[in-house]
Amino acid sequence: MIIAVSSLAVIGAALGTVLGAAARYLHVEEDPLELELAAILPGSQCGQCGYVGCTPAAQALAKGEAKPTLCIPGGKAVAEALAKRLGVPLDMEDHVEKEPEYALINEELCVGCARCLPECSVDAIVGATKQMHTILTDLCHGCAKCSQVCPTEAIQMVPFAPTVASWHWHNPASGHLN
Repeated sequence: MIIAVSSLAVIGAALGTVLGAAARYLHVEEDPLELELAAILPGSQCGQCGYVGCTPAAQALAKGEAKPTLCIPGGKAVAEALAKRLGVPLDMEDHVEKEPEYALINEELCVGCARCLPECSVDAIVGATKQMHTILTDLCHGCAKCSQVCPTEAIQMVPFAPTVASWHWHNPASGHLN
């Protein structure tokens, strides 16, 4: 028994040394700008920007291949932060600000085909094949991929109801104040 334990300890120490050396010699330096841009992005990995996730989007931003307005869920605040960090002017003409929304399944129309399940990158859809599906609204980030693949159009995108924390007063037009 002592021989088996000691041989496992020696093998573990040898493999640990090899892995430590490999990590030191094969280390790849990351671009600090890409890391900063990825930290500004929301990290929801929704793909609405046209990239697989926020890290490839940050890489494209750092290389100058994408505009700061690429993040739809981030909205104007993220676009302004990205433009400021990149030092580029922000052109918001082609950017459409959309209010936060989530997916909602109409249970009368859902046939349980499960086409929506692989589309959800955050696993907010609960259900199985030939079973009723539902969406966990706290996890849904509103990418609308599930509603695009639903054959019965049972999934609709619904705006979040305003709460005390999210409601804000709209400024009146400056011409109406006298």
